[in-house]
Amino acid sequence: MSNRQTNTDVILIGAGVMSATLGVLLKELVPDWKITVFEKLSKAGEESSNEWNNAGTGHAALCELNYTNQKPDGSVDISKAIKINEQFQESMQFWSYLVNRKLISSPQDFIMSLPHMSFVQGEQNVTFLKNRFEAMSKNPLFEGMEFSDKPEKLAEWIPLIMQDRVSNEPIAATKIDSGTDVNFGALTRMLFDHLKNKDVDIKYKHTVQDIKRDSDGSWKVKVHDDSIGSSEYHTAKFVFIGGGGGSIHLLQKSGIPEGKQIGGFPVSGIFMSCNNPDVVAQHHAKVYGKAKVGAPPMSVPHLDTRYIDNKKSLLFGPFAGFSPKFLKEGSMLDLVSSVKPNNVFTMLAAGAKEMPLTKYLIQQVMLSKEQRLEELREFIPNAKSEDWDLIVAGQRVQVIKDTEAGKGTLQFGTEVITAEDGSIAALLGASPGASTAVSVMLEVINRCFPEHKEEWEPKIKEMIPSYGLSLVNNPDLIKELHASTEQTLGLTDKVNENQKKKGNLVKA
Repeated sequence: MSNRQTNTDVILIGAGVMSATLGVLLKELVPDWKITVFEKLSKAGEESSNEWNNAGTGHAALCELNYTNQKPDGSVDISKAIKINEQFQESMQFWSYLVNRKLISSPQDFIMSLPHMSFVQGEQNVTFLKNRFEAMSKNPLFEGMEFSDKPEKLAEWIPLIMQDRVSNEPIAATKIDSGTDVNFGALTRMLFDHLKNKDVDIKYKHTVQDIKRDSDGSWKVKVHDDSIGSSEYHTAKFVFIGGGGGSIHLLQKSGIPEGKQIGGFPVSGIFMSCNNPDVVAQHHAKVYGKAKVGAPPMSVPHLDTRYIDNKKSLLFGPFAGFSPKFLKEGSMLDLVSSVKPNNVFTMLAAGAKEMPLTKYLIQQVMLSKEQRLEELREFIPNAKSEDWDLIVAGQRVQVIKDTEAGKGTLQFGTEVITAEDGSIAALLGASPGASTAVSVMLEVINRCFPEHKEEWEPKIKEMIPSYGLSLVNNPDLIKELHASTEQTLGLTDKVNENQKKKGNLVKA
């Protein structure tokens, strides 16, 4: 054990896209602040941010049906979709700022233009999708969305899905060409390369073991250097816990009242990956369906074109599963050790309320490959077993807390927990997650550094022009920002066509 103690201004725990985003924002706002990052793995973006551990969807609520709710009168509430879309627009603006300032380069290595589609079957679902389309297409954020329930049109949009489809059941889809595929692993690595160039101290293979508040209000963080097997202490005025599912344990160790009566429920994911280049070439979109009854929103089935390392891939899933680990590289004791006297009744209440989810997860775990293929065949009727492999995706830990909806309510989404004095913050939850990282980290900055609000606001508006504005009420600004971000990030039709002609982009 080393008694050495190092002082820094900011400690970021976890080298994922959230810590990367917060680190870059702070370095732009206050370049002189000293920032230290601790990551237990050997490099950045290896857990939830890794490109094989998430769907790569730029979540802008263009195709995700769980972000729009049907009201009793049949109309569709799109307020959540509007919020998520505006948050994603902030991410796009920030990434464009970084590219324009040459702080990161080669945006085609982390973001590609790709149509986003919703696909449903059955008369009731078709009616819902049509009502959703009518509500969204009137909104300037979703301009360009198309709807069709005509098989011949759908065959143009999604030939692989329509090929050999013999069911007489009504089907329909919406399509919008302004969607994206985002390689969050590549983006995370780019951001950390930039932070390294800005003299941020990034320590890999360092596991945070404990967090305690010092008498002066700063935080003392005990860190184990896994390379040499010794521990040391680091102190900072501000700590951000961005360690994915591992954030819950560290939040509990901090002892802040805001972290009590909060638990986590881990859900693992499995994707099917197509290994047949001829099949991959027939599909070019992210196509989202509806979640089954009892399924968590993160298990909405979708058939995705992906671009990873400039190579086109095709994934289907996710199939949910259960593991007591809170991280893919976590411990089998993660769930048990997260149960504390202050959250045990919250956790038990959630267990009693979420029996349908538990039953669903058990069913998912028991699925054979052939049974998973049957679900895939709802999207690709002629799917063949030999064309598809199983890959294990990342762990997602859904937050459990007491809310107005009752004790032990399972939360689906991204949650920020901050101490009353703003000296420590933790990020919990899952989707839309990485897609809204900029908006979420701006929320952290506003909560934790309110004394700098007026001082920092001009710089934030330089980085994110729509900051503080409602885009939905500024349609001209939407068009202006769409045009500029698409040009900067290489998402225009002309640029993408050129990229696809370069080689690997049209073949797996």
